Amino acid sequence: MGSKISTGCKSLSGTSVASPVVAGMVCLLVSVIPESARKDILNPASMKQALVEGAAKLSGPNMYEQGAGRVDLLESYEILKGYHPRASIFPSVLDFTDCPYSWPFCRQPLYAGAMPVMFNATILNGMGAIGYIESPPTWHPAEEEGNLLSIHFTYSEVIWPWTGYLALHMQIKEEGVQFSGEIEGNVTLRVFSPPSSGEKSPRSSTCVLQLKLKVVPTPPRHKRVLWDQFHNIKYPPGYIPRDSLDVRNDILDWHGDHLHTNFHIMFNMLRDAGYYVETLGSPFTCFDARQYGTLLLVDLEDEYFLEEIEKLRDDVISTGLGLVVFAEWYNMDTMVKMRFFDDNTRSWWTPVTGGANIPALNDLLAPFGIAFGDKILNGDFSIDGEQSRYASGTDIVRFPRGGYTHGFPFLDSSESGATQNVLTSGTAKADSSILGLVEVGQGRIAVYGDSNCLDSSHMVTNCYWLLKKILDFTSRNVKDPLLFPVSSKNDAALFVDDNQLPTRRTDVNFSSYSAVVGKDLICRSDSRFEVWGTKGYNLHVRGRNRRLPGYPLIDLGRGLNSTFDTSNLKSPKDTQKNKVDSLGIRTWGMLSRDEADVPVLVASHWLLPAAVAITGLVLLSLWHIRQRRRRRRRGSGSGRLGNL
Repeated sequence: MGSKISTGCKSLSGTSVASPVVAGMVCLLVSVIPESARKDILNPASMKQALVEGAAKLSGPNMYEQGAGRVDLLESYEILKGYHPRASIFPSVLDFTDCPYSWPFCRQPLYAGAMPVMFNATILNGMGAIGYIESPPTWHPAEEEGNLLSIHFTYSEVIWPWTGYLALHMQIKEEGVQFSGEIEGNVTLRVFSPPSSGEKSPRSSTCVLQLKLKVVPTPPRHKRVLWDQFHNIKYPPGYIPRDSLDVRNDILDWHGDHLHTNFHIMFNMLRDAGYYVETLGSPFTCFDARQYGTLLLVDLEDEYFLEEIEKLRDDVISTGLGLVVFAEWYNMDTMVKMRFFDDNTRSWWTPVTGGANIPALNDLLAPFGIAFGDKILNGDFSIDGEQSRYASGTDIVRFPRGGYTHGFPFLDSSESGATQNVLTSGTAKADSSILGLVEVGQGRIAVYGDSNCLDSSHMVTNCYWLLKKILDFTSRNVKDPLLFPVSSKNDAALFVDDNQLPTRRTDVNFSSYSAVVGKDLICRSDSRFEVWGTKGYNLHVRGRNRRLPGYPLIDLGRGLNSTFDTSNLKSPKDTQKNKVDSLGIRTWGMLSRDEADVPVLVASHWLLPAAVAITGLVLLSLWHIRQRRRRRRRGSGSGRLGNL
């Protein structure tokens, strides 16, 4: 609340009005500290400690919406009045059972086998401009069951200036797979700073973070959904255009495209429906597909490693992983038209991709005979009374025989489609396929051409009902009659030539924005601990899993450490015959199942033990031969007979 320019009061919200209020508080707090003590007491860290520790937590907004809460001048004054230089962690209490303040953590408990739950806390060092953490933080559980929690810490070893960070990567150990209850305890770390003027010994302070978590037994596979965050290009490295081209006053896709930002309503819906949603911040090689019912790809802009494409193919066909893709528009002519001159950077800005990276998605989906086109479709449609809006979505131009596709007459608003729309405006428009569902090997795939109905930023109508029906299909093979009518089944495959598929821009250096192009394939610190710093499942060669300091060895079996390539094996009992369909695509029919034909080989793991054994014998023989040659060379070089 503040005074209006004319008379009376008015309320405003946002950083523009919060900043001057806090700045005024800081001035008042400085003025009440005796001038002789200001140099020893006041610094950016001690002032922030007084502000956040004195603030009052609000009952409605979550921690990312309100921070520490509403500032309280008198409480902050009391803290500063008796202040002694110290370090602290903010927040000092992490209670993941406290809703709604601890959203999203309070909405989903921890369980064994999940991706680590991560939290970044701030270290405030009021003892000096520079500080050091000389030994790793430690976890002190309050009860015995707290030992089921494994925490890996990343942190600022040097705290400068005044502040640093402490990141907690938390996962439940495998022996806690059936545990249900709460875990409490403290995380402690010691901060050291150089002595102040007149002091001989370094300053030190112990920081304490109180932790409380809820743990449940590991959910069944079909209830677990993995959200791909890794292939979403983070704002703002490049010009990623908006998803809905109808929203002309918001040209950049800057809302994060994250489960907890513009997809937060969808996240809450999935939790209400009983699904457990985990975030993948590393390549596809860094997750075990046997643990998840569905991999969810929504509005992704990045490329894919070749290893990711191969692993996902095998994950779907052999492991039974469900795959759901919500794409976006991609049209070269439209992207060129969206180029603009930015007055701030004094340079031309050109979109590096469309609403989604359709050429990359087409590469990912190629093993399944699926591809998107370059139309930009708009219009309303209905599936058995369920009204929806298609807002700047793309079309499906390839889909295998035996799958189910849904098409509707839409307006193509792309630059390349504008002329055609003018010519056909007086006639009935042809249907464009926008939704496809198909069984592939042991898995199931669903693709949809528009993500706008899941994104709360510029949503016209939501399609949460559609997502739930799709997940029922991909995770549990439940076929809703709305999505699987006989009239939607493809008697022949949808197909266009390669030269009709969307192509990548050649005038953009995509490596500047990508986490894939020109980068190394590596599992990051948001993966399961056992694959940190490796290429992931089936790709790193070592006898046992990578051992991290302070953590016992974990052996997940052959699935993690297997180095035998199964992608080109076919299972004799699953393949009926090698055949060529009407489009000339070599496919493998699935025996005894009413499934689609897809242009891939069915992977199998039944040859693994024999192959590994043979490989071991060959390597052992080669080793013996090498040793003999070495002994022979040593013997001849010294004038003695070589030992054979």
